[in-house]
Formats: sequence, C-alpha cells, structure tokens
Amino acid sequence: MMRVNLSVAIVAMTSTDGPEDVPHYDWDESIRGTILSSFFWGYIVTQVPSGYVAARYSATKLLFCMMLVATAATLLFPTAADLGWETACVARVILGLAQGSLLPCCHALLAKWSPPGERGRMSVYAYTGQPFGNVVALSCSGLIAASAGWPWVFYATGAIGLFTSVLFILLAADSPAVHKLASRDEREYIETSIGINSVADNTQRLRTPWKAILTSVPMWALIIVHCGQNWGFWTLLTEIPSYMDGVLGFDLKQNGLLSALPYLGLWIFGLIISWVSDHFLKKNCYSIGTSRKIGNSIAHYGGAVMLILLGFMSASQTAAVSVLVVAVALNAGTMVGYQVNHIDLSPNFASTMMGITNGLGNIMSILGPLVVGFIVTDKHSGEQWRTVWLISAAIYVVANTIFVIFGSGETQPWNSPDYKRTKASSVQDSSSDRSSSPQPAEKL
Repeated sequence: MMRVNLSVAIVAMTSTDGPEDVPHYDWDESIRGTILSSFFWGYIVTQVPSGYVAARYSATKLLFCMMLVATAATLLFPTAADLGWETACVARVILGLAQGSLLPCCHALLAKWSPPGERGRMSVYAYTGQPFGNVVALSCSGLIAASAGWPWVFYATGAIGLFTSVLFILLAADSPAVHKLASRDEREYIETSIGINSVADNTQRLRTPWKAILTSVPMWALIIVHCGQNWGFWTLLTEIPSYMDGVLGFDLKQNGLLSALPYLGLWIFGLIISWVSDHFLKKNCYSIGTSRKIGNSIAHYGGAVMLILLGFMSASQTAAVSVLVVAVALNAGTMVGYQVNHIDLSPNFASTMMGITNGLGNIMSILGPLVVGFIVTDKHSGEQWRTVWLISAAIYVVANTIFVIFGSGETQPWNSPDYKRTKASSVQDSSSDRSSSPQPAEKL
C-alpha cells in the first residue's frame, strides 16, 4: 500500500479536481515518471545487503526496522512534495531503501517455514499481500484524494504501516525452532519435510558461495526472467492510472477503483493457481522445475498476448479494462514460477539470491516508467501507449523463453553447508589419484 499509493495520488496532485485547500503541482509526464521511478533508485541498493543480513542474522528484526523507516517516509511525503518534486523523489528513494528488504526477508522466512509440497501455496499466501495491498490502496486512494485531499492518502497508509509493523514483530519468528507458539508436532513436521541437510539451523552462519551462485546457469535464467517480469509488471502498475486517465477518460474516483480491479484479479487467481500447482506436485504429475516453468509461462506468454491485444484495441472502456484485468491477473503465475524458484535452487541462500535478482530486476523497474515518460509525450495518444504495451510484451516473451530453456527446479550442490569442504576434498582426491597412477615407461 505504501509503495503504490502514489500511482493514484499523483493524478490528484497534478489535477485541479478534489478539495481546493490542498496543493496541486504543475508536473509534466516526465517529472511524474521520474517521481514514480525514484522509489526503485533506493529499492535496488538494499536488495543484496538485506538478503545477506537476513540469511546470517535475523530476517524478522531487519524487516521490522525497515518497515518503521518506510512508515516514516510515507507520513512525511506530503511535506516533501510541498518543498518540490526533487524532495518528493528523496522521500520515495528512502521508502525504496527501506522496502528493499521485503522480498529477501520473506524468502529467508519461507525457506525455513515452507515444506516443498506446500511451498507454492505458502509463497502465494505471503506474496498476494502485495496485490491485496494494491487493491486497497488503489481503490481507496482515489476516494480519499477526491474527498479529504491527496495528503490523507499517505497519512492513512502510513498509519496502517505502523500498525502492521508492530503486529509483525509480535507474531513472527525466524524459524519454527524459535517460535513461541509453534507446537512440537508442527516444528518437527516442517523441519523433517524441508530436510536437515537442505537448510542450515539457526546456529550456523554459512559462508555465501558467491562464485558458485554467480556462475550458475539456472541463477542467470532467474535473473533474466526477473528483469523481464519487473519491466512488464511495474510498467503496468505505475502507468495504469495514467492510461485510464489519458486514453480511457475515467475521472479520479473511477480511476482508483478501476485501477484496483486488475490486482483483485491477481489476488484471486494467485490463490487458485497455487492450489492447483501444489495439487499436481503432490500427485507427482510433473517435477518442481516443470511446475515453475508452467506457472511462469501462464504469466508471461499469456500476459504478452493481453498486452498485444491492448495495443491494437480501440478506445473501448469496457474491453480495455477487461484486457488489463486479465493481463495483470495472469501475473499470479509468477508466484508459483520464478518467484519461488530461489528456494528450490538453494534454501540456505534464497534470501541472498532474491536480493541479487530483485536488485538487478528493479533496474528495469526504474527504466520502465522513464521510458514511458520518453515515449508518451501526449497521454491521450493511443498510438504512443501502443508502443509501450508492445515493448513490454516482447520483453515478457524473451525473458520467459530463456527461463523455460535454462531454468531448473533442482537443489544446487552449492546449497550444502559442506559444499566447499566436499569440493576441496574431491580436488585432493583427484590430485592424489593422478600422483598414484602409473607413469609412462619413458618417464620411469
């Protein structure tokens, strides 16, 4: 909610609609795109460090502290905007710095809490908090901005951020072993299902095998598909309100409610596809890797088709909104696709891997709105928006094809706590074998 509230609020901030006693700003599309993308300037910086800290120390404490910082940045945003669009960018950068810890911390927790047969559902239950927050923020932001004024959009979401932060630190724990409310049966079931050898216990602080991670082909497939997802999804997320305002002609109240519809579809479809995916995995209908690729293909290939349709569609409000809803809803496939694949490859280093892929992926999240601001010089031009949707569709197709070919669902050898020792031992054994092997006669 704190992340996406600006997508609708910025329409009110640059419009004369709404209460007269709140400030309005003469920001063109380029400035609006810069402010919207500035969140990601901070977001990419803390990805890898957050993953490292979450893996080695405490994901719950790190996430709690960062959520408090995000809450403060949200509450102070109206003051920052009043000082100028540059300070508004600073506030969003700070919000991004704080929220950069979210996905790495969630992955660190899911790696300790989710049995493989339930991993799809548990990941979706956690990550559909994002589209649910989008639904609430987008649907309410327009109503709040039109009645009380746009600053109250940030005051309301900031207050909710503070409440959920306190709730989280009271209820969460880094693993079943240290949770005060987890029963012995539950703890043993989770730990047995995950496997003692696949996830290090809380007392182990493993050295990150950076070279093995960064030279892994499945890891690079993850990086590329994550980049493609962020370009397409975040272009949609940040630009749907502007598209509905400029091309489809919805007013501020309608804009917020209709902008929320695609994320309501994403939330519902996520709950459905996670159950279906885990059901077929339990029936051994296909491997984990195949399951991840099917889910991701539904999201990216299906989303690409919808974006192409949107680009060549006439300015029919009903049809355009329907296509947008389907395009965003299909993205739920990524929650049982690449998004949980980090844990499949390496439960021990899933948070670090998510930090790497999300950090690099969010470079696309920065470029997306900036490119839209460069292409769309007239927000009422359907042809300019068509170019935006076609670029996103092409990126979806290329990124997912690479993931389908080179991705994997198998736990990688470097996940093991004994990986370096085993590798060193195998090198010594190989060297010993060579030294003890018979030598050619001429050398003897």
